[in-house]
Amino acid sequence: MKDDDARKSEATSGVSRRDFMKISAVTAAVPLVLGPNVVEAAGEEVAVHGPGKVPVTLNVNGKKLSAQLEPRVTLLDALREQLDLTGAKRVCDRGACGACTVLLDGKPVYGCSVLAIDAQGAKITTIEALTQGDMLTPVMQAFVEHDAQQCGFCTPGFVVATTHFLQQHPKPSADDIRHGLNGNYCRCGTYNGIRAVALAQAGGEQS
Repeated sequence: MKDDDARKSEATSGVSRRDFMKISAVTAAVPLVLGPNVVEAAGEEVAVHGPGKVPVTLNVNGKKLSAQLEPRVTLLDALREQLDLTGAKRVCDRGACGACTVLLDGKPVYGCSVLAIDAQGAKITTIEALTQGDMLTPVMQAFVEHDAQQCGFCTPGFVVATTHFLQQHPKPSADDIRHGLNGNYCRCGTYNGIRAVALAQAGGEQS
């Protein structure tokens, strides 16, 4: 009975099971994205960014930097691997630790959680732009003086986050600092030193 039903289905569709398997095998061997780079959706032409590289221009630290990137490349990978800006570190690569913190239009973001192609048109600031020539910024110097780093992987992200936090909260309390910097993690546990940095810059004392 099943064979009879299958034959009837084949006769109706005009495609046999053997032909279907051949078609499936050919389709599986062909790249998923073919055809034009523009498709029509909801009556409008929409550019399709396939798996291939596309030109991407980023405004990083006041400079226009261009690269050929796959649309899936994150801002962090673009900065480190294509633009030779290695200050932001890849640690968790899951948007959880904050080691890759950069500023996007003045707001701290995780570089590993932003696609480079989506960051076009935004003003990107990395830790490389925070230095004052060959001189450390007051926040950076305070990290040294308060022994607020050990392995150093989290330090760039913490410096960026702390600098932004103090710009927004020039006179924070200890609780403000704990809450304001809770998006960054230090595996070495130098939190007391980091809080001391923020309090010292704010003219307060740690409690």
